[in-house]
Amino acid sequence: MTHPAPDFLPGLELSRLLYEEAVRPLLDEVHPGLRYAAARVGTGSEVLGFDTPRSADHEWGPRLQLFLTPEDAARHTTDLHELLRERLPKEVRGWPTHFRPATADGPIGHMTPTEGPVEHRVDILETDRWLTGQLGPGATAEEPTAADWLAMPQQRLAEVTGGAVLHDGPGALTAARHRLAWYPDQVWRYLLACQWQRVAQEEAFVGRCAEVGDELGSAVTAARLVRDLMRLTFLLERRYAPYGKWLGSAFARLPGTDALASSLRAALAATTYPDRERHLGDAYVHLATRQNTTGLTDPVEPALRPYHDRPYQVLHAERFTRALTATLTDPALRALPLTGSIDQRTDNTDLLTQPGAPTF
Repeated sequence: MTHPAPDFLPGLELSRLLYEEAVRPLLDEVHPGLRYAAARVGTGSEVLGFDTPRSADHEWGPRLQLFLTPEDAARHTTDLHELLRERLPKEVRGWPTHFRPATADGPIGHMTPTEGPVEHRVDILETDRWLTGQLGPGATAEEPTAADWLAMPQQRLAEVTGGAVLHDGPGALTAARHRLAWYPDQVWRYLLACQWQRVAQEEAFVGRCAEVGDELGSAVTAARLVRDLMRLTFLLERRYAPYGKWLGSAFARLPGTDALASSLRAALAATTYPDRERHLGDAYVHLATRQNTTGLTDPVEPALRPYHDRPYQVLHAERFTRALTATLTDPALRALPLTGSIDQRTDNTDLLTQPGAPTF
């Protein structure tokens, strides 16, 4: 006999309940004085606040991470895991705390009831080792270098700085999240310059493709530009952009984007080049105006204009690139080509979402 699923609770709320009602009392009883952080960060739709009842079909449920100092991790990881395995409650608000182990046939964990020990999802970790595994060695530096920042995918930065910290005795996790909350000013300027450069590279292609009868190519190029404009918006609003699955959902939560979103949707839906050009143009002007409000550069004229001697209406986005690069004072950034961060160089999902520093 199957039982109906319990009422849905956001995963972060389940994590809080697991900690407050089960994990914290056990730690207070068995390991009083242990200094740790309790959090729900890292991978998982709930960390970014996008989980729904559908999420319960894999690697979702009462989950938590306990972060320890290196010394305490070496001393207590095994016994803490066994303590929780033997004494955690079997469920939280009707949701099992036991997860069916992943196998070759089913490589994802799934909640399932148990009468025996709980194969839980309370991960016991060492803070700096976890940060390094997520973002590379620069994540633990007091001041990551420009190269460190450019190698950190925004999806992983969002996972490290998102979610919830429920307790932090040592303070190291909270300090790292604060340090990684957003790019340093010079890196931010460089990334904005590179994102405008991406727009400049292709804004005329929408018209040129249409001119030679390639409506499909024109539409595909427009779609690429829509994504680049969305990612530019995240940079302007100082928010990390998630990977493709949640890009639109996160974009909808950005402040003041209703009119911009309408233009972007219309550009994607357009079936003729003139409509495509008009709606993209509206989006260009919107974001050019927004760029000017940041005060990072002297104002740049946001109006559209022909592409040199050709009739396509474009922004000539490289004007914003030049204005931003003129404000770079960091020699390391000034020496770089305008190819940007790892997110601006590749959209490979495996590379941008799997833990561990990217290597080449």
